[in-house]
Amino acid sequence: MIFLLIIRLLVPMDGEQSDHLRAYGLTYWVLQQGFDAEWILNYRGGSFLLPGLQGIKEEADERGVAIISISEDYVNEIYALVERENMERVKLEKAPEIAVYIPETEGPWDDAVSLVLEYADIPYRRIWDEDILLGKLYDYDWLHLHHEDFTGQFGKFYLHYHNAEWYKETVRLNKKMAHKLGYKKVWELKHQVAKSIKDYVDNGGFLFAMCSAPITMDIALAFQNIDIVPKEIDGNGIDRGYKDRANFANTLILKDINLITSIGIYEHSDVDITRFAVKRGEASRFTLRNFVAKRDLIPSILNQNHKDRIKEFLGQDTGFNRLKLKPNVVILGDIPNTEEVKYLYGEYGNGSFTFLGGHDPEDYAHLVGDPPTYLEFHKHSPGYRLILNNILLPAAEKKKLKT
Repeated sequence: MIFLLIIRLLVPMDGEQSDHLRAYGLTYWVLQQGFDAEWILNYRGGSFLLPGLQGIKEEADERGVAIISISEDYVNEIYALVERENMERVKLEKAPEIAVYIPETEGPWDDAVSLVLEYADIPYRRIWDEDILLGKLYDYDWLHLHHEDFTGQFGKFYLHYHNAEWYKETVRLNKKMAHKLGYKKVWELKHQVAKSIKDYVDNGGFLFAMCSAPITMDIALAFQNIDIVPKEIDGNGIDRGYKDRANFANTLILKDINLITSIGIYEHSDVDITRFAVKRGEASRFTLRNFVAKRDLIPSILNQNHKDRIKEFLGQDTGFNRLKLKPNVVILGDIPNTEEVKYLYGEYGNGSFTFLGGHDPEDYAHLVGDPPTYLEFHKHSPGYRLILNNILLPAAEKKKLKT
Protein backbone atom coordinates (compact mmCIF):
# COMPACT_ATOMS: atom_id res chain seq x y z
CA MET A 1 0.00 0.00 0.00
CA ILE A 2 1.27 3.50 -0.86
CA PHE A 3 1.09 6.05 1.97
CA LEU A 4 0.63 9.60 0.67
CA LEU A 5 0.73 12.46 3.17
CA ILE A 6 -2.53 14.36 3.58
CA ILE A 7 -3.41 15.88 6.99
CA ARG A 8 -3.91 14.39 10.47
CA LEU A 9 -6.65 11.83 11.03
CA LEU A 10 -8.84 11.90 14.14
CA VAL A 11 -10.66 8.69 15.10
CA PRO A 12 -13.52 9.94 17.32
CA MET A 13 -14.63 7.50 20.02
CA ASP A 14 -17.79 9.25 21.14
CA GLY A 15 -21.27 8.93 19.64
CA GLU A 16 -19.96 9.96 16.21
CA GLN A 17 -17.99 6.73 15.79
CA SER A 18 -19.57 4.26 13.35
CA ASP A 19 -17.76 1.20 14.75
CA HIS A 20 -16.07 1.58 18.13
CA LEU A 21 -14.61 -1.92 18.15
CA ARG A 22 -13.01 -1.83 14.71
CA ALA A 23 -11.51 1.56 15.54
CA TYR A 24 -9.13 -0.30 17.84
CA GLY A 25 -8.29 -2.68 15.04
CA LEU A 26 -7.49 0.26 12.75
CA THR A 27 -5.19 1.79 15.37
CA TYR A 28 -3.47 -1.56 15.91
CA TRP A 29 -3.01 -1.89 12.14
CA VAL A 30 -1.37 1.57 11.98
CA LEU A 31 1.13 0.44 14.63
CA GLN A 32 1.78 -2.74 12.64
CA GLN A 33 2.74 -0.62 9.65
CA GLY A 34 5.49 0.98 11.71
CA PHE A 35 3.76 4.30 12.43
CA ASP A 36 3.11 5.84 15.84
CA ALA A 37 -0.35 6.88 17.02
CA GLU A 38 -1.70 8.96 19.88
CA TRP A 39 -4.46 8.13 22.32
CA ILE A 40 -6.14 11.30 23.56
CA LEU A 41 -7.55 10.17 26.89
CA ASN A 42 -10.97 11.58 27.85
CA TYR A 43 -11.24 13.53 24.59
CA ARG A 44 -14.42 12.54 22.76
CA GLY A 45 -14.59 9.14 24.43
CA GLY A 46 -10.86 8.45 24.26
CA SER A 47 -10.12 9.25 20.61
CA PHE A 48 -7.13 8.24 18.53
CA LEU A 49 -4.96 10.57 16.46
CA LEU A 50 -3.34 8.90 13.47
CA PRO A 51 -0.86 10.08 10.85
CA GLY A 52 -2.44 11.94 7.96
CA LEU A 53 -1.75 9.34 5.29
CA GLN A 54 -4.00 8.41 2.40
CA GLY A 55 -3.39 4.70 2.90
CA ILE A 56 -4.69 4.91 6.48
CA LYS A 57 -7.79 6.79 5.33
CA GLU A 58 -8.49 4.07 2.77
CA GLU A 59 -8.02 1.37 5.43
CA ALA A 60 -10.47 3.15 7.74
CA ASP A 61 -13.05 3.36 4.98
CA GLU A 62 -12.66 -0.36 4.25
CA ARG A 63 -13.16 -1.24 7.92
CA GLY A 64 -16.16 1.04 8.31
CA VAL A 65 -14.43 3.22 10.92
CA ALA A 66 -15.34 6.90 11.09
CA ILE A 67 -12.38 9.27 10.81
CA ILE A 68 -12.09 13.04 10.49
CA SER A 69 -9.36 14.80 8.53
CA ILE A 70 -8.08 17.70 10.61
CA SER A 71 -5.45 20.40 10.17
CA GLU A 72 -2.36 20.86 12.30
CA ASP A 73 -4.00 23.99 13.74
CA TYR A 74 -6.92 21.82 14.90
CA VAL A 75 -4.44 19.33 16.39
CA ASN A 76 -2.83 22.15 18.35
CA GLU A 77 -6.25 23.22 19.62
CA ILE A 78 -6.83 19.66 20.88
CA TYR A 79 -3.42 19.66 22.58
CA ALA A 80 -4.22 22.97 24.27
CA LEU A 81 -7.53 21.56 25.50
CA VAL A 82 -5.71 18.49 26.86
CA GLU A 83 -3.44 20.76 28.90
CA ARG A 84 -6.41 22.56 30.47
CA GLU A 85 -8.76 19.64 31.12
CA ASN A 86 -8.70 16.18 32.71
CA MET A 87 -7.15 14.68 29.59
CA GLU A 88 -3.80 13.30 28.53
CA ARG A 89 -1.88 12.40 25.39
CA VAL A 90 -0.49 8.87 25.22
CA LYS A 91 1.93 7.86 22.50
CA LEU A 92 1.33 4.38 21.09
CA GLU A 93 4.55 2.96 19.73
CA LYS A 94 4.34 -0.76 18.99
CA ALA A 95 1.69 -3.32 18.08
CA PRO A 96 1.80 -5.80 20.99
CA GLU A 97 2.15 -9.53 20.38
CA ILE A 98 -0.99 -11.16 21.77
CA ALA A 99 -1.56 -14.68 23.10
CA VAL A 100 -4.91 -16.18 24.11
CA TYR A 101 -5.03 -19.25 26.35
CA ILE A 102 -7.30 -21.70 24.52
CA PRO A 103 -7.22 -25.53 24.75
CA GLU A 104 -7.02 -27.75 21.67
CA THR A 105 -10.77 -28.36 21.77
CA GLU A 106 -13.01 -25.61 23.10
CA GLY A 107 -16.09 -26.27 25.17
CA PRO A 108 -19.66 -25.27 24.22
CA TRP A 109 -19.09 -21.55 24.66
CA ASP A 110 -17.23 -18.69 23.08
CA ASP A 111 -14.44 -16.52 24.43
CA ALA A 112 -15.28 -12.80 24.46
CA VAL A 113 -11.67 -11.80 23.85
CA SER A 114 -11.05 -14.00 20.82
CA LEU A 115 -14.46 -12.90 19.50
CA VAL A 116 -13.62 -9.21 19.69
CA LEU A 117 -10.06 -9.67 18.41
CA GLU A 118 -11.38 -11.43 15.35
CA TYR A 119 -14.11 -8.84 14.82
CA ALA A 120 -11.63 -5.97 15.17
CA ASP A 121 -9.12 -7.83 12.96
CA ILE A 122 -6.37 -7.86 15.58
CA PRO A 123 -4.07 -10.90 15.23
CA TYR A 124 -3.40 -13.26 18.11
CA ARG A 125 -1.91 -16.70 18.76
CA ARG A 126 -3.50 -19.56 20.65
CA ILE A 127 -1.38 -21.11 23.40
CA TRP A 128 -2.04 -23.71 26.08
CA ASP A 129 -0.36 -25.48 28.99
CA GLU A 130 2.60 -27.02 27.16
CA ASP A 131 3.50 -23.72 25.50
CA ILE A 132 3.43 -21.95 28.86
CA LEU A 133 5.61 -24.50 30.64
CA LEU A 134 8.07 -24.43 27.73
CA GLY A 135 8.52 -20.69 28.28
CA LYS A 136 6.78 -19.55 25.10
CA LEU A 137 4.80 -16.93 27.02
CA TYR A 138 7.82 -14.67 26.78
CA ASP A 139 7.32 -14.38 23.03
CA TYR A 140 4.25 -12.27 23.79
CA ASP A 141 3.56 -8.88 25.35
CA TRP A 142 0.01 -9.69 26.43
CA LEU A 143 -1.78 -12.82 27.63
CA HIS A 144 -5.50 -13.45 27.99
CA LEU A 145 -7.22 -16.07 30.15
CA HIS A 146 -10.97 -16.60 30.11
CA HIS A 147 -13.08 -19.45 31.49
CA GLU A 148 -10.19 -21.72 32.49
CA ASP A 149 -10.30 -23.50 35.85
CA PHE A 150 -6.81 -23.49 37.34
CA THR A 151 -7.98 -25.56 40.32
CA GLY A 152 -8.20 -28.62 38.05
CA GLN A 153 -11.95 -29.13 38.60
CA PHE A 154 -12.96 -28.64 34.95
CA GLY A 155 -15.13 -25.64 35.75
CA LYS A 156 -17.09 -27.47 38.45
CA PHE A 157 -19.47 -28.73 35.76
CA TYR A 158 -19.24 -32.34 36.97
CA LEU A 159 -22.66 -32.73 38.59
CA HIS A 160 -24.74 -31.54 35.63
CA TYR A 161 -22.52 -32.30 32.67
CA HIS A 162 -20.23 -35.26 33.46
CA ASN A 163 -22.09 -37.40 30.90
CA ALA A 164 -21.95 -34.74 28.18
CA GLU A 165 -19.52 -35.43 25.35
CA TRP A 166 -17.91 -32.00 25.53
CA TYR A 167 -17.19 -32.50 29.24
CA LYS A 168 -15.70 -35.96 28.67
CA GLU A 169 -13.50 -34.57 25.90
CA THR A 170 -12.35 -31.71 28.14
CA VAL A 171 -11.35 -34.17 30.86
CA ARG A 172 -9.61 -36.47 28.36
CA LEU A 173 -7.54 -33.70 26.80
CA ASN A 174 -6.49 -32.23 30.13
CA LYS A 175 -5.49 -35.63 31.52
CA LYS A 176 -3.56 -36.39 28.35
CA MET A 177 -1.65 -33.11 28.62
CA ALA A 178 -0.95 -33.59 32.33
CA HIS A 179 0.47 -37.07 31.76
CA LYS A 180 2.51 -35.89 28.77
CA LEU A 181 4.12 -33.21 30.92
CA GLY A 182 4.81 -35.60 33.81
CA TYR A 183 1.97 -34.80 36.20
CA LYS A 184 -0.22 -37.46 37.84
CA LYS A 185 -3.18 -35.13 38.31
CA VAL A 186 -4.61 -32.31 36.23
CA TRP A 187 -4.69 -30.00 39.24
CA GLU A 188 -0.92 -30.42 39.68
CA LEU A 189 -0.39 -29.24 36.10
CA LYS A 190 -2.79 -26.33 36.45
CA HIS A 191 -1.14 -25.15 39.66
CA GLN A 192 2.21 -25.04 37.87
CA VAL A 193 0.70 -23.21 34.91
CA ALA A 194 -0.79 -20.63 37.28
CA LYS A 195 2.62 -20.11 38.88
CA SER A 196 4.26 -19.74 35.45
CA ILE A 197 1.72 -17.10 34.46
CA LYS A 198 2.39 -15.21 37.69
CA ASP A 199 6.12 -15.38 36.92
CA TYR A 200 5.39 -14.00 33.44
CA VAL A 201 3.69 -10.98 35.02
CA ASP A 202 6.55 -10.60 37.48
CA ASN A 203 8.95 -10.41 34.53
CA GLY A 204 7.04 -7.62 32.80
CA GLY A 205 4.10 -9.29 31.06
CA PHE A 206 0.58 -7.90 30.74
CA LEU A 207 -2.19 -10.26 31.89
CA PHE A 208 -5.89 -9.82 31.21
CA ALA A 209 -8.38 -12.36 32.55
CA MET A 210 -12.16 -12.78 32.69
CA CYS A 211 -14.84 -15.10 34.03
CA SER A 212 -13.52 -18.00 36.16
CA ALA A 213 -9.83 -17.53 35.29
CA PRO A 214 -8.88 -14.72 37.73
CA ILE A 215 -10.32 -16.29 40.88
CA THR A 216 -9.31 -19.87 40.07
CA MET A 217 -5.77 -18.77 39.27
CA ASP A 218 -5.48 -17.04 42.64
CA ILE A 219 -6.97 -20.10 44.36
CA ALA A 220 -4.32 -22.25 42.66
CA LEU A 221 -1.63 -19.83 43.85
CA ALA A 222 -2.96 -19.76 47.43
CA PHE A 223 -3.24 -23.57 47.62
CA GLN A 224 -0.15 -24.32 45.56
CA ASN A 225 0.62 -28.08 45.56
CA ILE A 226 -2.39 -28.82 47.82
CA ASP A 227 -5.16 -31.12 46.60
CA ILE A 228 -8.47 -29.24 46.86
CA VAL A 229 -10.28 -31.36 44.24
CA PRO A 230 -13.21 -33.56 45.40
CA LYS A 231 -12.88 -37.32 44.91
CA GLU A 232 -15.72 -37.41 42.37
CA ILE A 233 -13.49 -35.47 40.00
CA ASP A 234 -9.98 -36.80 40.54
CA GLY A 235 -10.54 -40.11 42.38
CA ASN A 236 -9.18 -39.16 45.79
CA GLY A 237 -10.33 -36.66 48.36
CA ILE A 238 -9.29 -33.18 49.36
CA ASP A 239 -6.15 -32.93 51.49
CA ARG A 240 -6.88 -32.84 55.20
CA GLY A 241 -6.12 -29.51 56.83
CA TYR A 242 -6.09 -27.67 53.49
CA LYS A 243 -7.61 -24.54 55.05
CA ASP A 244 -4.67 -24.01 57.37
CA ARG A 245 -2.14 -24.50 54.57
CA ALA A 246 -3.33 -21.67 52.31
CA ASN A 247 -0.70 -19.00 51.64
CA PHE A 248 -2.21 -15.71 50.48
CA ALA A 249 1.23 -14.13 50.16
CA ASN A 250 1.33 -16.01 46.84
CA THR A 251 -1.83 -14.48 45.38
CA LEU A 252 -2.26 -11.49 43.10
CA ILE A 253 -5.52 -10.06 44.49
CA LEU A 254 -6.98 -12.22 47.27
CA LYS A 255 -6.23 -11.66 50.94
CA ASP A 256 -8.73 -14.22 52.20
CA ILE A 257 -10.97 -16.97 50.85
CA ASN A 258 -13.34 -19.74 51.84
CA LEU A 259 -13.47 -22.55 49.31
CA ILE A 260 -16.78 -24.05 48.19
CA THR A 261 -15.98 -27.74 47.88
CA SER A 262 -19.45 -29.04 47.08
CA ILE A 263 -19.63 -30.47 43.55
CA GLY A 264 -23.23 -29.26 43.32
CA ILE A 265 -22.34 -25.55 43.44
CA TYR A 266 -20.67 -23.85 40.46
CA GLU A 267 -18.78 -21.23 42.46
CA HIS A 268 -15.28 -22.13 43.62
CA SER A 269 -15.26 -19.79 46.61
CA ASP A 270 -17.00 -16.99 48.47
CA VAL A 271 -15.05 -14.40 46.46
CA ASP A 272 -17.52 -14.55 43.57
CA ILE A 273 -20.73 -12.51 43.78
CA THR A 274 -22.84 -14.22 41.09
CA ARG A 275 -25.75 -15.07 43.41
CA PHE A 276 -26.07 -11.41 44.45
CA ALA A 277 -25.85 -10.21 40.85
CA VAL A 278 -28.63 -12.62 39.86
CA LYS A 279 -30.87 -11.13 42.56
CA ARG A 280 -30.26 -7.63 41.19
CA GLY A 281 -31.21 -8.80 37.70
CA GLU A 282 -30.51 -7.67 34.16
CA ALA A 283 -31.27 -4.02 34.85
CA SER A 284 -28.17 -3.77 37.05
CA ARG A 285 -25.26 -1.57 35.90
CA PHE A 286 -21.67 -1.23 37.04
CA THR A 287 -19.94 2.14 37.05
CA LEU A 288 -16.51 2.98 35.69
CA ARG A 289 -14.51 5.13 38.08
CA ASN A 290 -13.18 8.47 36.93
CA PHE A 291 -9.42 8.97 37.32
CA VAL A 292 -7.13 11.97 36.93
CA ALA A 293 -5.62 11.26 33.53
CA LYS A 294 -2.38 13.19 34.04
CA ARG A 295 -1.69 11.40 37.33
CA ASP A 296 -3.34 7.99 37.10
CA LEU A 297 -2.45 7.16 33.53
CA ILE A 298 -2.98 3.40 33.40
CA PRO A 299 -6.40 3.34 35.11
CA SER A 300 -7.45 6.16 32.81
CA ILE A 301 -6.36 4.15 29.75
CA LEU A 302 -8.21 1.07 30.93
CA ASN A 303 -11.44 3.02 31.52
CA GLN A 304 -11.66 4.93 28.22
CA ASN A 305 -15.23 4.68 27.01
CA HIS A 306 -18.22 6.53 25.60
CA LYS A 307 -20.31 5.22 28.54
CA ASP A 308 -19.53 5.26 32.25
CA ARG A 309 -22.34 2.91 33.30
CA ILE A 310 -22.24 -0.53 31.72
CA LYS A 311 -24.82 -3.28 31.92
CA GLU A 312 -24.08 -6.25 34.17
CA PHE A 313 -23.23 -9.62 32.66
CA LEU A 314 -22.90 -12.92 34.48
CA GLY A 315 -20.25 -15.60 34.30
CA GLN A 316 -19.16 -18.58 36.30
CA ASP A 317 -17.46 -15.85 38.31
CA THR A 318 -19.33 -12.57 37.80
CA GLY A 319 -17.30 -10.25 40.02
CA PHE A 320 -15.15 -9.96 43.13
CA ASN A 321 -16.16 -9.43 46.75
CA ARG A 322 -14.31 -6.25 47.68
CA LEU A 323 -13.85 -7.45 51.29
CA LYS A 324 -11.61 -10.25 49.97
CA LEU A 325 -9.28 -8.03 47.91
CA LYS A 326 -5.78 -6.90 48.83
CA PRO A 327 -5.41 -3.16 49.50
CA ASN A 328 -3.04 -2.57 46.56
CA VAL A 329 -5.75 -3.50 44.03
CA VAL A 330 -7.04 -0.53 42.01
CA ILE A 331 -10.82 -0.73 41.53
CA LEU A 332 -11.69 0.38 37.99
CA GLY A 333 -15.40 -0.44 38.01
CA ASP A 334 -17.93 -1.59 40.58
CA ILE A 335 -21.58 -1.50 41.56
CA PRO A 336 -21.89 1.30 44.11
CA ASN A 337 -23.35 0.46 47.52
CA THR A 338 -22.66 -3.26 47.05
CA GLU A 339 -19.69 -5.52 47.66
CA GLU A 340 -19.31 -6.20 43.93
CA VAL A 341 -16.12 -5.15 42.20
CA LYS A 342 -16.49 -5.83 38.48
CA TYR A 343 -13.22 -4.56 37.03
CA LEU A 344 -9.82 -4.13 38.67
CA TYR A 345 -6.14 -3.54 38.00
CA GLY A 346 -2.93 -4.33 39.82
CA GLU A 347 0.81 -4.40 39.44
CA TYR A 348 3.09 -7.28 40.33
CA GLY A 349 6.86 -7.16 39.91
CA ASN A 350 7.62 -5.56 36.56
CA GLY A 351 4.25 -6.36 35.02
CA SER A 352 0.55 -5.77 35.53
CA PHE A 353 -2.80 -7.51 35.40
CA THR A 354 -6.41 -6.53 34.74
CA PHE A 355 -9.36 -8.71 35.80
CA LEU A 356 -12.93 -8.36 34.54
CA GLY A 357 -15.77 -10.38 36.01
CA GLY A 358 -18.36 -12.10 33.83
CA HIS A 359 -18.34 -14.02 30.58
CA ASP A 360 -19.79 -11.98 27.69
CA PRO A 361 -20.49 -8.23 27.89
CA GLU A 362 -23.38 -8.51 25.43
CA ASP A 363 -25.03 -11.69 26.73
CA TYR A 364 -26.35 -11.35 30.27
CA ALA A 365 -26.39 -15.03 31.26
CA HIS A 366 -24.68 -16.89 28.39
CA LEU A 367 -25.59 -20.43 29.38
CA VAL A 368 -23.72 -23.54 28.28
CA GLY A 369 -24.54 -24.25 24.64
CA ASP A 370 -25.92 -20.78 23.86
CA PRO A 371 -25.16 -19.46 20.35
CA PRO A 372 -22.19 -17.13 19.93
CA THR A 373 -22.49 -13.37 20.13
CA TYR A 374 -22.34 -11.60 16.76
CA LEU A 375 -20.46 -8.38 17.28
CA GLU A 376 -21.78 -6.95 14.03
CA PHE A 377 -24.85 -6.19 16.16
CA HIS A 378 -22.81 -4.77 19.06
CA LYS A 379 -20.19 -2.60 17.35
CA HIS A 380 -20.69 0.14 19.99
CA SER A 381 -20.44 -2.19 23.00
CA PRO A 382 -18.92 -0.34 26.00
CA GLY A 383 -18.22 -3.69 27.69
CA TYR A 384 -16.18 -4.97 24.77
CA ARG A 385 -14.35 -1.64 24.65
CA LEU A 386 -12.90 -2.45 28.07
CA ILE A 387 -11.28 -5.56 26.60
CA LEU A 388 -9.81 -3.60 23.72
CA ASN A 389 -8.45 -0.88 26.02
CA ASN A 390 -6.37 -3.63 27.58
CA ILE A 391 -5.15 -4.83 24.17
CA LEU A 392 -3.50 -1.47 23.50
CA LEU A 393 -2.07 -0.98 27.00
CA PRO A 394 1.31 -2.61 26.15
CA ALA A 395 1.64 -0.22 23.18
CA ALA A 396 1.62 2.84 25.43
CA GLU A 397 4.70 4.64 26.63
CA LYS A 398 5.46 3.32 30.10
CA LYS A 399 4.64 5.70 32.96
CA LYS A 400 4.42 4.76 36.62
CA LEU A 401 1.01 4.38 38.30
CA LYS A 402 0.58 7.02 40.99
CA THR A 403 -2.66 5.85 42.62
